[in-house]
Amino acid sequence: MTRALALTCALALAATAACGTSEEPGGADGRGPITLTDTQSHEEATRKVIDAWNAAHPDEKVTLDIQPKDADSQRQRLINNAQTKSDAMDVMMLDAVWTAEFAANRWIDPVPDGTLKTEEFLAPTLETARYRGKLYATPWLTGTGLLYYRKDLLSEAPKTWAELKKSCDQVLPKQQGMSCYAGLLDKYEGLTVSFSEAVQSAGGTVVDASGNPTVNTDAAKAGLSFLVDGFKSGLIPKEGITFKEEEVKNALQSGKVLFARSWASLYGTVNAPDSPLAGKVDVAPIPGLDGLGSGTLGGANLAISAFSKNKATAQDFIAFFTSAEQMKIWATINSTPVSRTALYDDQELVAKYPYLPSLKEGVLAAKPRPVAVKYGDVTAAIQNAVYPALSGEVAIDQALAGLQQQLSGLLKQ
Repeated sequence: MTRALALTCALALAATAACGTSEEPGGADGRGPITLTDTQSHEEATRKVIDAWNAAHPDEKVTLDIQPKDADSQRQRLINNAQTKSDAMDVMMLDAVWTAEFAANRWIDPVPDGTLKTEEFLAPTLETARYRGKLYATPWLTGTGLLYYRKDLLSEAPKTWAELKKSCDQVLPKQQGMSCYAGLLDKYEGLTVSFSEAVQSAGGTVVDASGNPTVNTDAAKAGLSFLVDGFKSGLIPKEGITFKEEEVKNALQSGKVLFARSWASLYGTVNAPDSPLAGKVDVAPIPGLDGLGSGTLGGANLAISAFSKNKATAQDFIAFFTSAEQMKIWATINSTPVSRTALYDDQELVAKYPYLPSLKEGVLAAKPRPVAVKYGDVTAAIQNAVYPALSGEVAIDQALAGLQQQLSGLLKQ
C-alpha cells in the first residue's frame, strides 16, 4: 500500500511539474533574466534605461539584442524567432504596423487587463498597439509627418495645399534653383505613408473602421491628385520621385526646396550648429485640402514574446521602461518622440525639442496605416499602384480602381 501511494504521489508530482513547465517555462513565477530586442539607432538611450533596471534587479537583468538596420530584416528576424518558438527574445520592439500580424499569429501575448494606464498615453498610439479591440503591446515611440519650412523666407506655415502653392509662387522667383516641396515618394514604405497622408488630408481613408478599403472615393482621388499634379506642375521636382528620408534631408539642407515633409528626427540635423540652415528652419503640422492635414502614425511598441520564459519580469520591465521618469530620460538622449502625453508639455523637453507642440498636434490628428495581418502585401499593393501614377504611366482613376480591387482581396484574407 505504501509503495502504491508513493508511486501515485510521484506520478502526480511529475504531472504537476509537466504542467508547470508548459505554462511557466521560466519557472513558477516567470521571473529571471530577459532580452530586449531594439535597434542600433536607439542604443545609447536604451542602454541608459537598462542600466538603471539592472542596478535594481541583479537577478533579473536585461540584455540588449541589436536588430539589423532595415525594417524588413528586423521583421523577418522576429518572425523567424516566433516560428521556431524560440525563447531568445522576451521583449520585442515592434513597428507600429506589425501588431496585427504578430497578434493574429499568437506570437505575442495580450497586455494584461489593468496593467496600463491608457489615459496617460497619446490616444492614437494606443490604436497602433491594438488588434481586434485588445491591447497586445505598450505604446513606446511615436511620430507623424511634419512640414519643415524656411522660416527665414516665410512668416508662417501654410495650413492648406493651396496656401503651400501660393507661398511657393511668392518665394521661388527670388530664390534661384529652389523648388517648392519634397516628400517621401520613392517606391518604398515612405510612399505608403505619403499616399495615406494625402488621402487622409483630403478627408478620406485608405481603409475604413470596418477594415474595408476606401480608395475608390473622391477624397482618395483628391489626395493622389495632389501628388500627381505636384509632379506635373513642378511643385514637386522631378527627382523627388526618388526621394527617401536622406534625399529629403539633403534637398532641404542644401536649399533646394522651400518645404519638406519628414519626421521629427530631422529637426536636430537641419538646426544643428554646423548646419547651413541653423536657426532658419521651423516645423508645423502638415497641410491638407481644406485645413490642416492628417499624418500617418509611425513609431514602435513593446510586446512580450509568447515564447518568453520570464514573462513576469518582461511585463515589469516594460512598465519600468515606459514609465514617465524613464521615458523622459530616454527622450533626453534620443530625439525619437515618445508616447506619453505629459512629456509633450514638459518644459525641459520642449526647450530641447521646440517641435514638440506641433508634433503633439500632428499626432493627435494622425491615423495608423491600414491594420492588416498581411501588412507586407498591403503596403506592396499601395506602392505598386501609386508609383506608376506619380510617374505618369497610369491614370489616377485606373490606379485607384486597381488598388481598390487588390486591397479588397488582401483585407479579406
